Amino acid sequence: MRHFFKPLFGLALLLCALTLTAVASPPASAQETPPQPSEEEIAQAEAFRAPVIVDGDTLFHIRGSSALPAPERAENIQNAIITVAESSDRPDVSITFEETDLGTRILADGVMVSIVTEADAELDQMDLKVLTALHADAIREAIRSYRANRTDEARVSGAIEAGAWTLGFVVFVAAILWLHRRIRRRTLSVVRRYLRDVEEATAKSVQAEAIAALIRYALNFILLILFFLGFYYYLSFVLLSFAETRYFAQLLLTYLTEPVLLIFRGIIAYIPNLIMLALIAWVAMYINKGMRVFFDAVEAGTFELGDFEKHWVNPTFNIARVVVILIALVFAVPYIPGSDSAAFQGLTILVGAMLSLGANSVVSNMLAGLFVIYRRSTSIGDRIQIGDHIGDVVQIKLMETHLKSIKNELISIPNAQLMNSDVINFSKPTDGNGLLVHTTVGIGYEEPPEKIEAMLIEAARRTKGLKVRPAPFVLWTALADYAINYQINAYTTRGNSIPKIRSDLHRNIVAVFNENGVQIMTPSYMADPPEPKIPSAPWDGRLAHDAREDTDD
Repeated sequence: MRHFFKPLFGLALLLCALTLTAVASPPASAQETPPQPSEEEIAQAEAFRAPVIVDGDTLFHIRGSSALPAPERAENIQNAIITVAESSDRPDVSITFEETDLGTRILADGVMVSIVTEADAELDQMDLKVLTALHADAIREAIRSYRANRTDEARVSGAIEAGAWTLGFVVFVAAILWLHRRIRRRTLSVVRRYLRDVEEATAKSVQAEAIAALIRYALNFILLILFFLGFYYYLSFVLLSFAETRYFAQLLLTYLTEPVLLIFRGIIAYIPNLIMLALIAWVAMYINKGMRVFFDAVEAGTFELGDFEKHWVNPTFNIARVVVILIALVFAVPYIPGSDSAAFQGLTILVGAMLSLGANSVVSNMLAGLFVIYRRSTSIGDRIQIGDHIGDVVQIKLMETHLKSIKNELISIPNAQLMNSDVINFSKPTDGNGLLVHTTVGIGYEEPPEKIEAMLIEAARRTKGLKVRPAPFVLWTALADYAINYQINAYTTRGNSIPKIRSDLHRNIVAVFNENGVQIMTPSYMADPPEPKIPSAPWDGRLAHDAREDTDD
């Protein structure tokens, strides 16, 4: 039994040794394989390649050398192929090969057309014989096609094809002209029919002729683009019908079709981004609609938010809407085509610099507008005084505040000025007593002060709009050279009617002083006149000419 396993054990050791030797030592054929060129070497070689083109068809690419650049070598091969093709009318061509020290020559009908070298095979990463056979097949087909395209039958077929394209182009131009005339006639009537209700609602502010002219211009521009594309492709297809002009036709098609296809492929590639942009826009729009419903409910009183005032609804909604739009833009920028390009980033920096340099006053007015809206000191409907301007607040915008003066004038005040000025609010209650209406009169020292105070208080009591309680009171504001300055003060809760109340107070003061024979001192007082400067008798309401007419009667 021991003698039986001993040879098997030796055979197993021999197989293991052979296996390890095969693994450690690669086969000789693998060692003799030439090293593969790197990607950098291939890219450099591609830069020195040139296409061989016959009748607009690219047969193959060849490389050049320092002695014979690739474009010159390609031109020599093209000329040789054309020379062989024009030397005979036979539909077939004889291709032979000749081995040389430089490489394998390709002969067509006994004429050398090209030579395939080891460098060409190395560049294409292909065996020399295989590459030579491929070049030979391409040369054979090019010569056959060159001869076939220049027969009488081919020229007649090309002429028929060009005529068919011409007929189609004539029909195309006729359709363009018909659409142009149709647009001119139908646009105005269609716009008038669809905008009739809009014109009635806007009192003819929307002119159908203007809108029709804009639509007509846009449609005519589209027709012009279609005509240009049609003419361009018509010319290309006509040139493509003849072998002599086929190369130029393919150039024309390449110049226009490649950019269009590039744009189309770009649009197709950006479809996922466009879907994401549409989704972001839809979410932002949906959130804004939800906020609009919420703030409408707050304005209607359905929801109560503590001290939140109703005139804050629209500005708060606008601020929230802008915030949502800005957040949506932040999410959308990475999906905008070209957002990662240097041009887009440079444009963004330029716009930011322009806004930061040129919008200082705009930003200050906007921030001031927010403070004006939310600081509670000024509300719509309040009567306020800013400098020399007195009026009712009719609108508070983000940039400016509109006042309607007591003379019914519209005053526009920038919000920055409103923030930096003293604002007197006649409508905001400070306590339960109301506002103090006051005016000053100068009375001589010879008059009893108690009498003057009683007369001023009586004038205040006669004035409508002034409160009886708290009672009016008089202050001595100055002891002037010739008179004592008395100031009558009375409370009122009608802040919007102060000009009318003060006017009535002045009228009543003059009436009370005239009734009691007391003269109001003038600022340019010189001396006491012989008689007080007061009316001798109350006016009967008639003018001088009315009295003369009564006398004549």
